[in-house]
Amino acid sequence: MTDSGKSLDGQLVNSHDPLMDAQADITLLYRIDPSRNMARFYRLSIQPTLFGGSSLVRNWGRIGTEGRLKVELFDTPGQAAAAREHVAGRKLCRGYRHESAADTAQGIVTPQGAKTASAGFMELAAQAE
Repeated sequence: MTDSGKSLDGQLVNSHDPLMDAQADITLLYRIDPSRNMARFYRLSIQPTLFGGSSLVRNWGRIGTEGRLKVELFDTPGQAAAAREHVAGRKLCRGYRHESAADTAQGIVTPQGAKTASAGFMELAAQAE
């Protein structure tokens, strides 16, 4: 039933939007220095917005924590990609390394036998309660 006479009245909106289903473009960087007790991550991802633009989602902090989150909005995916490359370049200059450093990080940051907040651990903890 239409009441305003507008062109969108009575039309069904398709909830399956292939643009929104696209995988986010993710860059994951690590900075690990055991002598300074430093174990940091920096995650950059480009994600579509609900209004047709793109967003650069920046997540950073100490490895093993949720860290902080910042979202920057852009009109086009190209602008978001350029901003991601700019931020990633700055982080690489400051000593961050690409995702392959994660294997090295696990042994340095987590003492052997220590419990971590991985998905499996959280599920076991929820079942125990």
